[in-house]
Amino acid sequence: MDGDDGAIWESNAVMRFLCKKFDTEGELYPTDIVKAGRVDMALDWRQTAFYPCIPNIGYVVFGMPCDETKAKEDFKKLIDVHFKTLLDVFLKDTPYCFSEKPTIADLAIAPVITFIKARAKFWDAVPDAIKEYHTRVLEAFPGVEENFKMLDGMATSYSGDGADAEP
Repeated sequence: MDGDDGAIWESNAVMRFLCKKFDTEGELYPTDIVKAGRVDMALDWRQTAFYPCIPNIGYVVFGMPCDETKAKEDFKKLIDVHFKTLLDVFLKDTPYCFSEKPTIADLAIAPVITFIKARAKFWDAVPDAIKEYHTRVLEAFPGVEENFKMLDGMATSYSGDGADAEP
């Protein structure tokens, strides 16, 4: 985003900014400071812990070179650590990250999971509860369904190097 007050970049910062500016009712970003703190925690976890595991697994859909050994290591970390954090902490008592309704935390996390579909056998090994969360979040945002479908199509139609790799 670029305006009279300067540029704002980084996806999570842009989402926070847009919510603070336009979502005055707190539909996607809570106005309650504790609830907002939990959303912020999930957003920061997504950016610093979860997302770094994705590029070597899924960026093959963009034609980027990916390290196959690293892809397997990253997927193991998703299975052993990050999916457990998502399910046992963020989704422990609620269908969305610390919430009964989707927030920008879910919008930041769930679409990224789609990249795993670039490797069919990796996707097969993703826990059902993660797949259900992924579907639930994407269905909660019908206004961007076209974009989600485009990414899904890119991932599921990928047939190049690593597409049939074992996790």
